[in-house]
Amino acid sequence: MDAESTRSKSCSDKLALRQVSSLLSCETSRLIAPTENAYLAGLILPEDEISHVGCNRSFGVNGRMRALVGRYWPRETKLKENTPGYQFRPFQVLSVPKEEIAALWPFAKPKFEPCPAITLGQEGDPSTSGAKHKKVRPGNVSAVWILAPSYNYPSAMAMDTGSKSVPTLCRSKTGLCETIINGVKQGNRASSPGARGASSLSRAKLWALFREIAPVSVPRNYQNDVLSSGPLSGASETEVPHVDTVQPQRPDITTYQDFKNPTCLKDPLQIRMQAIGDAKMVLKGWIANAGDESWGLNVLVDPKKRKR
Repeated sequence: MDAESTRSKSCSDKLALRQVSSLLSCETSRLIAPTENAYLAGLILPEDEISHVGCNRSFGVNGRMRALVGRYWPRETKLKENTPGYQFRPFQVLSVPKEEIAALWPFAKPKFEPCPAITLGQEGDPSTSGAKHKKVRPGNVSAVWILAPSYNYPSAMAMDTGSKSVPTLCRSKTGLCETIINGVKQGNRASSPGARGASSLSRAKLWALFREIAPVSVPRNYQNDVLSSGPLSGASETEVPHVDTVQPQRPDITTYQDFKNPTCLKDPLQIRMQAIGDAKMVLKGWIANAGDESWGLNVLVDPKKRKR
């Protein structure tokens, strides 16, 4: 479960990091203060695929994350119960019987089972012609379905489903339905997706949606909650900085890299980066991917319109 030094992070490393950084993303962490509800409560796995030793080592309080037990972010700050802030919150590993999995997920990835040996007399038998090893490969097609919101909010970033009608699943209305192939919506080229081909879950679309939401949001701070028992590292007792829940728009942010690397102490993303940085020190061997963030929101503009 513990990944070696590589630029490709393992699933266990990513889940372990979420025990500190919460489920909030770069965008939502600027809009929502982190509380217990922002963290995973449990991880559900098939009972026959659970290694208790491996799970305890990867995620437990006595495993590799034990150095983060009792840590809080902002640093040198001890959070009261149910107050916003980042901390190590380990989740439970829960099991599901394989019979229940087979009933609930009939199209789940089949497990590898060695094929029975074929005798010389069965080689020409049509019933055994397909009994050779069946290869299973990951696909490049995925489906996205999101429940419709319970309220109506006029938005310039309308969710384009690409179809005239949307499905209703289990009597639930659809808010977003997309088919993603090679990272872009079906029917678009991966080389130049533009606004039409970019998924609503892409970094560019989420950043654009944040820029639309942030100006109308009322900035507030949780200084009294998060920083009530101590200041940020380097701040004096009499001059405790406050942390805005919503970052105001800044004209100097022109690339996604600028957006992800805040320079203002009031930006709540600073505290999130502190927590992630300390967690990566514990995980070890975590090499940051760089070089894919020097683009702006002009990637959502149609290439033909850009030339005009």
